[in-house]
Amino acid sequence: MSEMTIEVQKRDKTGTNENRRLRSAGFIPAVVYGAGKQTVPIQLDRKTLLDLIKASGGGSENAIFLLKLAGSGGQERHAMIHDLQVDPVTRQVVHIDFQRILMDQKVRIQVPIELTGTAYGVKVEAGVLDFVHREVQVECLPGDIPKHLELDVTALRIGQHVEAGALPLPAGVVLLEEPDRVIVSLSHARVEAEAVAAGAEALLEGDKSEPEVIKKGKTDEES
Repeated sequence: MSEMTIEVQKRDKTGTNENRRLRSAGFIPAVVYGAGKQTVPIQLDRKTLLDLIKASGGGSENAIFLLKLAGSGGQERHAMIHDLQVDPVTRQVVHIDFQRILMDQKVRIQVPIELTGTAYGVKVEAGVLDFVHREVQVECLPGDIPKHLELDVTALRIGQHVEAGALPLPAGVVLLEEPDRVIVSLSHARVEAEAVAAGAEALLEGDKSEPEVIKKGKTDEES
């Protein structure tokens, strides 16, 4: 995975009002932490970040950033985004947590799965494809993190499934999931329809057993 280089600046002031001012000026407040070092508050240009992500052809998930500290004489750190906060109304990034990483030390990370092809069971047998798990955990060096894992489902037929152990992995990437974890399965569409029909029929029919009738009247003893 290629890295994205971006210049950042230290923040001398923190707090809600200061962060609001930074956002109004086109900056994103952020912090950098991890790797046994103290947390450092920073800020970065919003447009520069968005342009970088757009130019990379993907999102910020699992992306590696080389953060260059302005005015530090060349101080820089590799980091990944651990948490990215987005305003629910404006959809603008309002805060970022960067986690420091070492390029020669392996990391454990969730990688999304991307399905390719049209399953035979869907195209020919009118089946339904169930994408059970859309990401898996892997371990690798930061430079080997794949953007996604491609899974070709073209040959999949009704009654078949693909397990995590069958996922094609790039060199240097190790799967941490249970190998028998189902990633995608294919079943017949009629199975679901029949189950719904059977449930509806049961509700309509109800319990046809005769109710117990309790007769009220005087007992022999009362007579």
